[in-house]
Amino acid sequence: MPPPLLLFLSSAFRLQDNKNTVCPNCANILTVSAYAGVRNRLECRTCPFEHAITEPIYSRRDFERKEREDVFGGPGEWDNADKARAQCPKDGCNGEEAAFFQVQIRSADEPMTTFYKCMSCGNRWREN
Repeated sequence: MPPPLLLFLSSAFRLQDNKNTVCPNCANILTVSAYAGVRNRLECRTCPFEHAITEPIYSRRDFERKEREDVFGGPGEWDNADKARAQCPKDGCNGEEAAFFQVQIRSADEPMTTFYKCMSCGNRWREN
């Protein structure tokens, strides 16, 4: 049988607005435990506190989506890029000049990846 203090805390513990998911004894997060034939309960993994679940518990949070940042610099990323003679791989384009920049996206012992943008048609490609 649990000590009297734990019995008191267990009887005083109430799930109000689903905010009581923290142990009142040690302030650790409570976990849901389910055993066959026994009512589910919230248990603390560090102390003997437990609380029987008598009503459904749910939590829902709506998160605001963050606006994604363009990793390589946004709309003006190609404005100051170096130019090189490179044949555009797009069918029907005879462009022979492309803006490019290099990024180390793999391990340091691998070569840098070169990103190209055709100056004629705007096609983008990369070479490893």
